[in-house]
Amino acid sequence: MWVIAGLGNPGKEYFYTRHNIGYRVIDYLSKQMNVKLKKGIFYELGKGFIENRETVLMKPLTYMNRSGLAVKHLLSLLGVHPDQLIVIHDDIDLEPATIRIKRRGSSGGHKGIESIIQELNTKEFIRIKIGIGRAPDLSVEEYVLSNFTPEEEKIIKDIIDNTATAVITIITKGVEKAMNEFNCLRSKRSSSCLLQYNLHKEEII
Repeated sequence: MWVIAGLGNPGKEYFYTRHNIGYRVIDYLSKQMNVKLKKGIFYELGKGFIENRETVLMKPLTYMNRSGLAVKHLLSLLGVHPDQLIVIHDDIDLEPATIRIKRRGSSGGHKGIESIIQELNTKEFIRIKIGIGRAPDLSVEEYVLSNFTPEEEKIIKDIIDNTATAVITIITKGVEKAMNEFNCLRSKRSSSCLLQYNLHKEEII
């Protein structure tokens, strides 16, 4: 069994923010797999199959910096080892519209990943990082909680599709194959400049 966790913050006000790109990949996969997500106390959850491999989709509802609580609860409930966990999240250190798959490693300052490492007491789980870049005139908190612009949304639709395909490749062909194929794959419609930001005032990061 595989568990696919897309990180983000619950609530409609956060849906289109850069920090919630992991949530949006899970929503996209649920439609591809024809799986309905059901909301519980700690997470939204859906079960299905990717080429006969049992796969669980989840969105933690514990907010980003407590993502590990939900992930640990689910893995313990299902008896799934962390090496069968794929976590999808945003990354401000990657160029926008790129994907980076990693087998293991530190949190890189991402509070959701840091929480998962602390709760699971291991760094040995697969991550798919989606580049969102940085804004030099904004704090990290302001930037990740800002909405993608309409122009950026054109790029994001492509990268969500690429990320979903990367998940399927990991499960069906292995992480090495997926890393070779998808690391730093750019959206066909990506541009080098992402200059407009629609800010939220919330500080849940």
